[in-house]
This record gives sequence, C-alpha cells and structure tokens, in this order.
Amino acid sequence: MIVEETFYRPPELSRAPRTLPAATYNLAHVLLKRAATGCLFVPLRGMQFLAVLDAEEFIFVDREGRRMIELAWQRFAPQARQSLDEPVSYEAVYYSPASAEIMCRAQGEFHKALCELEKKTSLDGPARVIKLASGSR
Repeated sequence: MIVEETFYRPPELSRAPRTLPAATYNLAHVLLKRAATGCLFVPLRGMQFLAVLDAEEFIFVDREGRRMIELAWQRFAPQARQSLDEPVSYEAVYYSPASAEIMCRAQGEFHKALCELEKKTSLDGPARVIKLASGSR
C-alpha cells in the first residue's frame, strides 16, 4: 500500500546557511535508502511535527492536521566534506514567522526521532561480509 500525502508550500520568508551533524545526515540517508517509496516520514513527537524526507530536501509540517510546510532543509552539500564524520552544509528555508523557533528545536529532535525510527526498522534478507584480498588498497 502506497501512502500519498499532499503538502503546500507557502511563499518563502527567508533562508539561512546551516550545518547538519554527520551522524544525523548519515542516519537520515541510510533510513531513506531503506524506504521502499523513496520518501521517509519521521514523526518528531516532542514537537508534534512530521519531517518528510526525499533525496532533495527534508520538510517539516505541523502534525495537527495542517499540511503547510513550515520549514525545509535544502541544497545539502555532502560532497564538500572531506570525510564522512564531518557536518554537511545545507540551507534552511523559513516559510512561517515561527520557523526560526522551530529550527532551534528541529535538529536535536530530528536526530532523536531518526534513532527511534532506526530501532523500529528491520532489515529484510541476509547480510554478507566480503573478504578483501590482504594486499589490495
């Protein structure tokens, strides 16, 4: 069964450069790759918000029945980092007067929600470990 949701994007009020910790970015993309639909719904229970992730952006909407995007994270630049444990730069796009306040809590709550989702996610199928030849680098 495919879940289809419609969200509305109001006019942009402002945008700001930000960075996302590597652990959060990496976990988000691991979980996104596991999502069969190419889209991941992440409830932020402590904020009563829903994060919706796809390959291009992460949006945040109020879970109280509204479908207006309050905040979006766009233009991720993982290619700019030198290692996988470095933060990833992105742009936060604010769509409501409350967006700045939402942003203050969103990164921490988002990481906690991803960790909770990871605990509930099971991998289907066996895993294999491939042994590399000792002389190759």
